[in-house]
Amino acid sequence: MDDGSAEEAASGLETVTAPMVGTFYRRPRPDAEPFVSVGDRVRKGQVLCIIEAMKLMNNIEAEHDGEIVETFPEDGAAVQFGDRLFAIRP
Repeated sequence: MDDGSAEEAASGLETVTAPMVGTFYRRPRPDAEPFVSVGDRVRKGQVLCIIEAMKLMNNIEAEHDGEIVETFPEDGAAVQFGDRLFAIRP
């Protein structure tokens, strides 16, 4: 797990972490807009990204309402369980 999580918690930010190992995708298709970008307001249950694991596409949803402050992995990057994906300001 990334060391920045403690700093984010201290600053009041919520951290969305990877629930599995896989490939991180910011958009539903290569030619589509990202699900979310920095500055976007999100609602609980809104899809933030996809993680592909063993050829299955898994939607990762917001657990809280808030504003996207930071996106950590690059589109198409490999992620591990517990890696930071997004920082959200409630």
